[in-house]
Amino acid sequence: MDLSRRDLLRFGLLGSAALYLPVQRLARAADFRSLTKLPAPYSYPFTRPPSIDLRAAANGGTAVDTLRMTMRQVTVPVLGPAGKWVQTPLWVYVGPNGEINPTIHVDKGQPIRVYHKNALPATHPVHGYESWTSVHLHGSASLPQYDGYASDVIKPGQTKLYEYPNMQGARTLWYHDHGVHRTARNAYAGLAAQYHLHDEMEEASGIPTGAYDAPLIIRDALFAQDGTLLWDDNDRSSLMGDIILVNGVPWPVMPVHKRRYRFRILNACISRSFNLSLSDARAKMWVIATDGGFMPKPQQVTSLRIGMAERYEVIIDFTGCPDNAEVLLRSGDVKNNVDYLHTRKIMKFKVAVGPAPDLSRNEIPAEFYTARTPTPGNGYTGPDEVMGLTAQMAVRTRRMRFKHDDGDGRWTIDGETWDDVVASEYKRVIATPAAGSIEVWEFENSSGGWFHPVHVHLIDFRILSRNGRAPNAYELGPKDVAYVGEGETVKVVMKFGPHQGRYMIHCHNLVHEDYDMMSQFRVGPSVDPDPNHPIFGAPAWDE
Repeated sequence: MDLSRRDLLRFGLLGSAALYLPVQRLARAADFRSLTKLPAPYSYPFTRPPSIDLRAAANGGTAVDTLRMTMRQVTVPVLGPAGKWVQTPLWVYVGPNGEINPTIHVDKGQPIRVYHKNALPATHPVHGYESWTSVHLHGSASLPQYDGYASDVIKPGQTKLYEYPNMQGARTLWYHDHGVHRTARNAYAGLAAQYHLHDEMEEASGIPTGAYDAPLIIRDALFAQDGTLLWDDNDRSSLMGDIILVNGVPWPVMPVHKRRYRFRILNACISRSFNLSLSDARAKMWVIATDGGFMPKPQQVTSLRIGMAERYEVIIDFTGCPDNAEVLLRSGDVKNNVDYLHTRKIMKFKVAVGPAPDLSRNEIPAEFYTARTPTPGNGYTGPDEVMGLTAQMAVRTRRMRFKHDDGDGRWTIDGETWDDVVASEYKRVIATPAAGSIEVWEFENSSGGWFHPVHVHLIDFRILSRNGRAPNAYELGPKDVAYVGEGETVKVVMKFGPHQGRYMIHCHNLVHEDYDMMSQFRVGPSVDPDPNHPIFGAPAWDE
């Protein structure tokens, strides 16, 4: 369902408070009446997404190399128990045994082939568009034809093969829709899940695993009275929901013991960012990994700003909390978020009575590695090499301006959009780094009004500075998304490889991406014909 200004008037949501809000902020503010009954925060139990473990250790000593997934529409009770509350239609990835949006586990060096079939309705039941998709494994150094290129679509009834080399170090990746001009609506409908890459360093570190290692996929949503998702992108600028979901559950409660837990936090919102903190100072938080894997050294923090598509792995230590303590994970103020009644609440941890029954794998290492100079060649660049990159190593510096064009409402990168790429038959690029080269890129957001989480496909980078100042402590690890705040210029350094070809760069406010803040760069020389063409190298087929 779309929510327009006329709808707001019809539902009686434009009261006197709206007179003080610009048009872009007419979504339901805290004093507006919700269109559905809001669940009471902290009423539902925490749940983990189902898992598909392809590693040898989980499969009798032989790693699984092929997986078949299907994109389907399902109906689930997001807002309450089955039979009591309304049901919500969602679009999801379904595993071979019916797993909905499963977390996929693989080992470093374990290549896999994933077949994704589009079994969604041929036409979107609300928005009326053809339901094409494109699957992006965010954080994977994949060849262009397997990267989830926006215009490399899987139409309803088609299947596409994706090949993932999994040669990078341990990290939290995620897979989500990237279909051209459909990404925001498709991801909002539910097409998003985590993917965990494991390695020997992770195993040797002693950090929490298994029952003490939990995904936290955080997103917001708007719901109508019948349980369907509402779509309100505020004049193509953002979507801000009034319900916060963690792994699909509104404001859940998780029982914890007096020990350390590892949480893999993913901001899967369309447009909302968070400034996370804990309500009880006796619970301590360390950031141990960023988008591209482990940091050189864990960083203890009291708060953590996380933009859309960013991943931060944190260890929270509940050892010092008393019996029955209630620790809230909450969000502080973030500029240009739209706050509703409960949107600064995320979830609750309830501390058990007595000592923890298991204190194995309860470590926080002093360090994971020492940053080092990248090795020559065009191979995979590990997190230690990424963190060894310096501005002095760069052969070139480029500046990219992320800006809203008030004339036609488009979101642009250096005045260009994805439509310009399409019009050029996918040849137009904004940068042509050589394979194996090191460059500094500066992301400028000087037009005001919005922050832009900038995602660069293929590579990981090191954040050098924000407006000339040092990056935040929690950013001192390899990244593939840079939060570029209002009035900020963020400088990053990166090495290009291991593959050559065309890759996207875009804002991960997915409304901005769809309208049309996305472009591409090319690693290495132009090749024609290109065996790794992002559209024709491995096209989808009818089944």
